[in-house]
Amino acid sequence: MDPDVARLVREERLLEAAELASARGDVRSASALFERACDFKRAAEHALRANDWARALPLALEGRSEEIAELAFPELVADAAQAERVAFHLERRGDHGWAARLLEGVGKRTEAARAYERAGQAIKAAELLEASGDVIGASKVLEAQLRREPKKGALLVALGALLQRYGKTDAAVRVLQRVAVDAPERRAALTLLVPALDRLGLAQARVEAEAELDALGGRVEPEAVEPQAASVRARLFGRYEVVREVASSPHARVIECVDGVRGERVAVKIFAGYDARGAGRDALARFEREVQALGALDHPNIVPLRDYLPEGPALVLEWMGRGTLEHMLAAEPLAPARAVEIAMAVLSALGEAHRLGIIHRDIKPANVLFDDAGVTRLGDFGVAHLSDLSATATAGVIGTLGYMSPEQREGRPASVKSDVFGVGAILWEMLTGERPSGAAPAGLAERSGSTLRSETGSDEPPPSSVGAEGRVRPSGAHRDLDARHDAVVFALVADDPDDRPLDAFAARKALGSLTWPNSVERVAAPRPVKRAVSERPSAVRLLADDAGPAIDQWLGRRVVSFPLDPQTLARASAFARADHPALQLVLRVDRATRTVWLAAPRGAPIAAPPTPEQAATLREALDRLHELGEAHGAIDPAHVLVDDSGRVTLAFAPPPVPTATFDLDRLALARLGAGEKDRT
Repeated sequence: MDPDVARLVREERLLEAAELASARGDVRSASALFERACDFKRAAEHALRANDWARALPLALEGRSEEIAELAFPELVADAAQAERVAFHLERRGDHGWAARLLEGVGKRTEAARAYERAGQAIKAAELLEASGDVIGASKVLEAQLRREPKKGALLVALGALLQRYGKTDAAVRVLQRVAVDAPERRAALTLLVPALDRLGLAQARVEAEAELDALGGRVEPEAVEPQAASVRARLFGRYEVVREVASSPHARVIECVDGVRGERVAVKIFAGYDARGAGRDALARFEREVQALGALDHPNIVPLRDYLPEGPALVLEWMGRGTLEHMLAAEPLAPARAVEIAMAVLSALGEAHRLGIIHRDIKPANVLFDDAGVTRLGDFGVAHLSDLSATATAGVIGTLGYMSPEQREGRPASVKSDVFGVGAILWEMLTGERPSGAAPAGLAERSGSTLRSETGSDEPPPSSVGAEGRVRPSGAHRDLDARHDAVVFALVADDPDDRPLDAFAARKALGSLTWPNSVERVAAPRPVKRAVSERPSAVRLLADDAGPAIDQWLGRRVVSFPLDPQTLARASAFARADHPALQLVLRVDRATRTVWLAAPRGAPIAAPPTPEQAATLREALDRLHELGEAHGAIDPAHVLVDDSGRVTLAFAPPPVPTATFDLDRLALARLGAGEKDRT
């Protein structure tokens, strides 16, 4: 130290000593002396001049000089070890916000998040935790801050957006609705709330929210609502780098990612479950069912499961680089040999699944995928039924209508032959370019061995290439196919399960017994014009019948309908999710006509005491409803029907009065039997 400076220090003239040291170019000594004199801002300035970033930033904060701190910050984070030491020092003295910035700057996301949380910056903490894959931690941070600031709009919007990103739509709606009408964040909340209400089917609430949003100036740009979306989606669960979102549905999002550990492409399927009355439990059950199915299956024609992440929950699947059969069919026609090769691969996968007691129940082109080598893989076991195959699957309409077996359409139990029908349906589409509507054409109803014969008994191709209802036969679409090929395909899609091959292996053997051409030789004759069918049903689809319920003209079944409102939708959802054969079957929600469709129940009002078996069935059906939080409220002869075979059905009723309870349901069931006994 300069002698003159040292003398001033001994005389405790610290500011004069610091200024003299600065004037003589000894910035390090000047910084230390200014600090001793408690002039922290000037101490920071001189530390900055001395390139002593580790002292400059804390001193700038002591001197309340954000400008100097900002100058020191980028230099300090360039040295990770030194930055961590400074962050630890700042944490100890309570500068949590700056400590968090330093930790974030050197890549310590989790530690930074905790520091931001201590600084009261819950939104920033949640963003970092989500980016690290800790979604649960992110939500807990926001919820904890909301307990301290329950009316803070920015926190509510952040939590609502987080819940919505991961499919917790019902919870997101509850949070977003808490944003005050006069809060600055109300517009951002409504921007998220409108699509959420739409997903839940709450049409009237959506209209009201949209009107309010329009009055406030319309939708907020996504970056204004979710400023960290890009960084959040950069990595999932701390390991999977996002490439793009491939698909989404009410139950899951599928995201193409790169595994940061293995360096390979994967598909991350993230659970998303929501419903107007908490159907997330049902969707989650299906998701977990897929985990069980894929975990049990190890077959070269099934999409491999790489990992299961319970914190999502999410599945990590091998990436199918060549897309789906649905995309393949949209691009170009397939040679019959290639079509049969794909069908046989799917049958091989199903044979293994059936052997382990798993029925797929949703065979369709979108669930048939191809890996980078072009190998056919069957995927999406989300609606699979795991059971002992000595019994059939629980009744209920589960699957995709265009490829669904007749028994599934009618709500009857699915079996291994239902999956065989699905393979026949996609094979028919691959060969003809048209979807089958559910049955083999008339004139090919007799079956002899593995060959179906025409009414003339000849194996020659029929005079027309067009089957019943204007549907093209495989032999009508390809020059080198004949009635033998038609017969095998029609056997797979026979209306009666007894007329189909015994199992997937028998179906595979039947297809392999014939030679299929390896070229696309279309018939020269013009194909019949397809009837345009709307994807959305209209009122024309239902034909009124004076004798009883309306008739669904597409499927020939009798239907009863109820006006669509949030309460009826929630109630119908509970009936559908309960999935019990004694409950009236829910068919669809027709938003075009604002009605809910149900299958017309069979039978007449019960006129005698329920038998023990009938009473047990009704109790079981009620228990299913009660487990889902739904009370029936109308257990009476008008809603308990019995058909000629003694099968009992509990009919759907409009939403009950608010006083309906589970106990009253059970009491009404008991009185139903007791009352009938008294009358007899």
